[in-house]
Amino acid sequence: MDVLGFICAVFLGTVALHAKPTVRKDRVLYQDPELLRQATNEDNNSFQYDHEVFLGKEESKTFDQLSPEESKDRLSKIVDRIDGDGNSYITTDELKAWIKRVQKRYVYENVAKVWADYDLNKDNKISWEEYKQATYGYYLSNPEEFDETTDQFSFKKMLPRDERRFKRADLDGDSAANREEFTSFLHPEEFEHMKDIVVLETLEDIDKNSDGHVDEDEYIADMFAHEDRGPEPEWVKTEREQFSDFRDLNKDGKMDLDEIRHWIMPQDYDHAQAEARHLVYESDKDKDQMLTKEEILDNWNMFVGSQATNYGEDLTRNHDEL
Repeated sequence: MDVLGFICAVFLGTVALHAKPTVRKDRVLYQDPELLRQATNEDNNSFQYDHEVFLGKEESKTFDQLSPEESKDRLSKIVDRIDGDGNSYITTDELKAWIKRVQKRYVYENVAKVWADYDLNKDNKISWEEYKQATYGYYLSNPEEFDETTDQFSFKKMLPRDERRFKRADLDGDSAANREEFTSFLHPEEFEHMKDIVVLETLEDIDKNSDGHVDEDEYIADMFAHEDRGPEPEWVKTEREQFSDFRDLNKDGKMDLDEIRHWIMPQDYDHAQAEARHLVYESDKDKDQMLTKEEILDNWNMFVGSQATNYGEDLTRNHDEL
């Protein structure tokens, strides 16, 4: 697993030849954000985690192409939008509200971008057959081209998994997804009725021996590839302790579905609030638990590229609808 992956990665194609199933490369991991920061930043002083945890790798690259002056200028204008009451102070609640707002917009804009690729008959619904044809059509028509290849294995594995997820998203049972249902299909982590699917898919991804559980080695292997056989980084050693102390709740040496749910979806954890608190804590020079524009700009490289800034799109768009 990519240790930065808090939000599901969905790879979508616009034509059958290039379409891919909804492989979940990343986990919806809401716990231990500081451990993940240590893991990604231990060899440098970047704020890669803070950027990617909200935007994903591709989006965060947009700001990477700007000069520091351009980044600060755009960030300054975005701060004005975050300051909802116009009092020149950014509170944790304002940051949290902004982050949630951007999260919501990203999800629905993502669906809007791909909708036409799947609504083949233009009836403003996407049937399972339409999705299957757009995503798996080339494979189903030309299985010989995928004989004994990694792609064939992926398609064979993901087709029934996608169908299972689609059926769960199809609340009215008509085998066709409206906008909201298709959104829950592509972004199940955002919908309460889909969270069992997220937990089950996480188990299936990590459980390499298919025994229905995740043991410590599988847990570690999913986030760390020990390729050089050297000593494990300290964060990995800490994660082993986390597995024993906090993941394996019944102390049987493995995680079941309930323990995985507790791990990736703790009920008492608000991801947007945690990140907002982190941003305030790291930038609040006078420790008044609020941020001025000056404090944010002084720490601009921590904010730039994160979803709090949405890589500058908010400078040119009106988001009153959100």
